[in-house]
Order: sequence, then C-alpha cells, then structure tokens
Amino acid sequence: MARLLAFIAAIWLAAAGGAQAGSAFSDWSAVVVAGDWHAHDGGPSEGFDNARRDVSAALTRLGFQAQNIRQFSVRPERYNDTKPEKSELRGIFNALSDLSGRAGGGCMFYITSHGAPEGAQLDQGLLRPGVLANMLDRTCGKRPTVVVISACFSGVFVPTLAQPNRMVLTAARPDRTSFGCGQDIKYPYFDDCFLSSIPGAKDFGSLAGAVRECVRAREVAEKLTPPSEPQVWVGAQLRPMLPFYVFEGPPRAN
Repeated sequence: MARLLAFIAAIWLAAAGGAQAGSAFSDWSAVVVAGDWHAHDGGPSEGFDNARRDVSAALTRLGFQAQNIRQFSVRPERYNDTKPEKSELRGIFNALSDLSGRAGGGCMFYITSHGAPEGAQLDQGLLRPGVLANMLDRTCGKRPTVVVISACFSGVFVPTLAQPNRMVLTAARPDRTSFGCGQDIKYPYFDDCFLSSIPGAKDFGSLAGAVRECVRAREVAEKLTPPSEPQVWVGAQLRPMLPFYVFEGPPRAN
C-alpha cells in the first residue's frame, strides 16, 4: 500500500508540476513570521527577526519563488532590506489567503517567537492553536502544508493542527521550553538548527529529523535541561508525498 501511495503521489506531482517542474516548490506559498523582538529577560533582541529574514532567504534557495513569500515582523519599519509587514493576525490571514489564491501547489507557515502553554507570542497577544488551524483551513485548505512553530511549549499546536495533508514541526514538547532567546544570540537554537541542517537535507522529512538531532546535540553539549524535545507530526496523506517534494540545491550526500 505504501508503494502504491508513493506511486500515485509521484504521478500527481508530475501532473501538477507541468511547465514549472523545475522546482517542487515553485507553486508553493510561504508566510514567515517573527512574533516578538524581546529576549527572555525583556531586553531587545534581533534573534527572531534574523531567523525570519534568513529562513525566508533559505526557502528561495530551496525552490520557493520570492514573490510567493511574505514576511512579518513586530517592528517592520526597521527592516527596509526585506520589507516585512506588521505581525498581526488580520494581515497574516490576508497574506495566506492572497498567496494561496495565486500559488496553489502547497503552503508553508513558519513562526519564530516566545511561547506559552496556550500558544505563540504574536506582538502583544497570542497566536493560539485553534486560531492558526482555522486560518490554515480557510486558506491552504487541503493542499500539502508544512507548519513550523519555533517557540517554547510549541508542541501544544500539534493536536489541533494535525490533518492528513499537514506536517507540523515544533521546537519543543507542549510542556517544555526551548532555548537560545537571549539578547546577543543570532538565532534561537531551534531556528539555528533549522537553517544549519538545510544543506544536508533532501526534503522536509529529512530536515525535521536533522533539526531534532541538532537541537538534542546542542542541548547535551551545553548541559541544558530539561531537553526541549522538538516534535514532528506528518499526516497520512502527506507522508508518502514528502520525498517527492525535493529541495533544490547542490547534490547532497546519501
């Protein structure tokens, strides 16, 4: 059955790719959000916006089209180079809706921020799992969808977001913090691992495994406890299709 599903997925991707078969992600949309600008101690930090900027750039190298990526920041006026929009729910929903209308192959949603057991920080409020699920249902619908939540306690999103067409990768278990949100860090540790693991990954499935191992190794090396234990969930419909959404870039070692 798994082989049959993989075969069907390959045929479907070939048919959907058509003239744009040069990249598996050329018809995907992506929204990348920095949800805060404070360090864990309340001081200023560029970590979340650094991650927002560099994850967006990395997606273009993987095959996403720049015009199909929208960035959001709590302080957009500071970043004329990348021109992010203001991090607020209505704008993010409108971007998801607009992008999905013109790039219908699949959806990517990435947020990096502080977190709480109830959700991820979005400026002065919270992006709650039910709200994000509703936004994705109304915009991405049944398309293949990859969701990455880089925040403390972000495993709380998994049960609500879990759908057959989705992959969900989170920085921590629902009852654990993640690490690396100080004033002087370039990226939170999870975002750093996401970016540093891309060159060795072939697709989002292998990337998720590499990110989890990277986070585990860094926490062990720095004696950080309890471990954050990043979570990954892949729906039954998307699972056999993931290996066919291959990242662009130089050949990678097997």
